[in-house]
Amino acid sequence: MTRLALLLLVAAPLWLSAQTDSTYHRTTKLMGCRFDLTVVAPDRTRGEEYIELAITEISRIEHLISDWDATSQVSEINRQAGRKPVVVDRELFDLIERSNGISRLTDGAFDVSYASMDKVWHFDGSMDREPTAAEVAASVSKIGYRKIVLNTATHSVFLPEAGMKIGFGAIGKGYAADRARDLLVGRGVKGGIINASGDLDAWGRQPDGSDWLVAITNPLNKAKAFAWMPIEDRAVVTSGDYEKYVRFGGVRYSHIIDPRTGYPATGIISATVFAPRAELTDALATSVFVMGVDTGIDFINQLPGIDVIIVDEANQLHTSNGIDLEHPTAAN
Repeated sequence: MTRLALLLLVAAPLWLSAQTDSTYHRTTKLMGCRFDLTVVAPDRTRGEEYIELAITEISRIEHLISDWDATSQVSEINRQAGRKPVVVDRELFDLIERSNGISRLTDGAFDVSYASMDKVWHFDGSMDREPTAAEVAASVSKIGYRKIVLNTATHSVFLPEAGMKIGFGAIGKGYAADRARDLLVGRGVKGGIINASGDLDAWGRQPDGSDWLVAITNPLNKAKAFAWMPIEDRAVVTSGDYEKYVRFGGVRYSHIIDPRTGYPATGIISATVFAPRAELTDALATSVFVMGVDTGIDFINQLPGIDVIIVDEANQLHTSNGIDLEHPTAAN
């Protein structure tokens, strides 16, 4: 999944003598992508300490949920598909349970068993024909969150069909950002931002008391923002697809594929979701993209405290009821 970069406006208060706190920042690579970590701290030593704590926690999550790490519990679950259940840590078991809950909420538009999908669509310019209906149907034959067998007594996970797989590409970075945020809040960090390649988790305020601001950009012209939204104790995730797509029969097919049908999503270029937690926001951004404009807006309008901004393929804006771009504090 492509994540469009969310631009941040962060004050640089180091020169203000009356101010005791400052922001400290580091960019690093974790979970195969860019992470930007910003914390509010009284001095550089403390700031660097907090950032190291966040990096250590994110690295721990990466090892726990990675399906490309052969030693992870997720890899073992996938290896034992069709053979036997695998007992896992309570943390991973709970994440899979919550993921299945989101699948039920979205009627399967989000599904961690999407990793079972055969790749019949290619978005590198190599496709010269549309896959047949039979090829598409076969590509998703092993997908289905309802098939995953969870035993709450033993914390075991069983994929009943050989070839089934689970993966956390559409929720893992959000979960890691949440865990890092929770750890730092527990250590008394007043404010900060964990930005996992567009999965953004923010809390508190900047040292001068102002809001953190995130720019919602036009995916066709990322140099221009159509809104700066203040965020406090919120997560923001943008699912976007303005480069990776193919056209057949006049239809623009996104590289984000509906796990229920095997067909790529159509109609949306980007979907930006606001919610209290990055884990949920991450999954919902993918789900809205799959659902399409009308269904996605209607779905989000039924969820208290959650909002969305959609840019469709005609470059038109659509917003949920809680978003007022004329008075952007409404998204706070």
